[in-house]
Amino acid sequence: MSVPTPVVPADVSPLAPPQPAPVASSSSSSSWPLGSLYNRFAAWRKSLDLPNPGTVENLTKESKQTHLNNYAFDGARADLSKSLSMNPMFQVTHAFHLGSQTAPPTYHFGAMFANDKVLDTLFMHGNVDHDGNLSARFNQGWSATNVSKIQAQLSTTPGQSYVQMEHDFQGSDYSLNAKAVNPSPADLSGIYMGSYLQSVTKNLAVGVETILQRQAPGLSDLGLAYLAKYTGSDRNWIATAQVQAPGILQASYWQKLSEKVDVAAELQVMAAPGRRDALATLAARYELRMASFRAQLDSTGKVSAYLEQRFAPTFAFLVSGEIDHFKNAAKVGVGVMIESSSLTPEEMGMVPPPGVPAVPLPQP
Repeated sequence: MSVPTPVVPADVSPLAPPQPAPVASSSSSSSWPLGSLYNRFAAWRKSLDLPNPGTVENLTKESKQTHLNNYAFDGARADLSKSLSMNPMFQVTHAFHLGSQTAPPTYHFGAMFANDKVLDTLFMHGNVDHDGNLSARFNQGWSATNVSKIQAQLSTTPGQSYVQMEHDFQGSDYSLNAKAVNPSPADLSGIYMGSYLQSVTKNLAVGVETILQRQAPGLSDLGLAYLAKYTGSDRNWIATAQVQAPGILQASYWQKLSEKVDVAAELQVMAAPGRRDALATLAARYELRMASFRAQLDSTGKVSAYLEQRFAPTFAFLVSGEIDHFKNAAKVGVGVMIESSSLTPEEMGMVPPPGVPAVPLPQP
């Protein structure tokens, strides 16, 4: 027996599932155009594919590595280092320097610790000399783009102790840095610095750096510096310029001529009221298989050279010399760098671990 199908009148519609009530937008209609404009700007900025310009601190990094300012010395020098661990890295150093014409004999003991974690990098370095002066550095990498740094020095000389705190943030096409030297939370005295560097094209980056010095409440001084960096399309030459308010100009140029040779030039001009001065420097570096040679010439008549010759991976011989033609003076320095390790050859990777066949040496 079949069941009759109920008939629904034409003017009555079948029951429909209940529809949800319209929900009001969380953002007001007045702020929505700004959000849309920001999204369009962010998409346009991303489409430019601009590179990260690096930090202001490393603006002239390539030029400094070619010049001799951080390498030249006089007298006798010996640097002894010993690696106690590879991962994490732990190393101790002993440094001796004597016979210098400009500095008294010194001895430094240092220790360094670092790990190789990608998202939680840690670097610590401490150094103490024979007079009891202590210096320390601490770097903490919270991520690949955020790094906090602390530097401190405790000196027996009045006025030489300080503490410096800073933070670096690296964006996709910009970099930010904030720094404070001897900050006082009581009266906010100290030195405060901030810098911003932005890539505007694939080759050009511009930025600004500000320095605020508060020696006491109500006594402060503000300075500004404008920065520019231009990098060649093939990344084999870099030109930089820095302009400060009192009339100070610093410019540098670095070029890699080949895989073994690079040159650099620096120009410093001071045109402040009551003082006009300029200094030009030209340097070159030549990398050999087991040696590195640097030469430098400046506008004051100084000619300098530095040679680092490695006779073995753990032993290097250093020679440094400088001739001042205008003052008829000369400086000569010799030194050695010796590295030793308490690790076994297996820990250093020189011998394959058990179970791994060694690569046979070619027979004559």
